[in-house]
Amino acid sequence: MKNDYLSADYARGHSSLKGQFIMAMPGLTDPNFSHTVSCICEHTPEGAVGIVVNQVHSSLSAKDIFDELNIACTSAAENIPIFLGGPVHIGEIFVLHGPPFNWQGCLMITDSLAMSNTSDILHAIALGRGPESLIIVLGCAGWGPYQLESEIRDNAWLTSPVAEDIIFRVAVEARWEEAVRKMGIEPALLSDISGHA
Repeated sequence: MKNDYLSADYARGHSSLKGQFIMAMPGLTDPNFSHTVSCICEHTPEGAVGIVVNQVHSSLSAKDIFDELNIACTSAAENIPIFLGGPVHIGEIFVLHGPPFNWQGCLMITDSLAMSNTSDILHAIALGRGPESLIIVLGCAGWGPYQLESEIRDNAWLTSPVAEDIIFRVAVEARWEEAVRKMGIEPALLSDISGHA
């Protein structure tokens, strides 16, 4: 059965899912992605890169990251949670953020959302001068050529345009349900059998 919940852009044949959420269907059993919402940051014929936005590290905070990098930080910055962005490049730090977008190595995802992973943004965050809306992430998710498209056709994922409010304002534990509801789907109605609704 073809996934009927592909976003309109993707269904019209646009090959890039950049700027889209992918929400794991209940039948996706990979523990790295069970009930996750991921923001697709880049998608080309060579593959896709995404950031999981609803898994918080159970024991790390920004203070641990700043201490490890010898970056002095304010007390407010110490308590920023650290997210688990996916099982790839787990030692790398990424920041998913709103404006401003003048950081070195800033990759625009949409007109109002970007991903950065350079030291200038980390220093700014540590001093309370970073973007107002942000999450700090360890690792990312990656897919090979056409792997993500294949998984979507196999009903592993729902897709919808990224909604910054879900990333930055909805409680972490409610992000999957809210992202699914934003599509007009009641999460409880999704079957976990082969990912078919």
